[in-house]
Amino acid sequence: MVHVPVAVWAAFVELTGRNCPLTYFENSLRIKAGQSGYNESFVEHYLLEIIYPAGLTREIQFVLAGVVIAINTAIYGWLMVRKRISQKKDV
Repeated sequence: MVHVPVAVWAAFVELTGRNCPLTYFENSLRIKAGQSGYNESFVEHYLLEIIYPAGLTREIQFVLAGVVIAINTAIYGWLMVRKRISQKKDV
């Protein structure tokens, strides 16, 4: 069930435009290793062009976040129903 809080945190970071705390941690390790850090987030630095194609608007991001939440809710709901059915058969 660790997936639920991680998904909530990722949605929060995405929807509020915050940087992941691991970005700050990575930059501090880079600086300690004698490298330079970077000002943007990890996603912007490494993945922006891959996962955020041209034309992606904030509205589309909200829709995609809703889709992710809906899919996760449906899957967890389905798993809970299956578990209840299985428990009733065992009784």
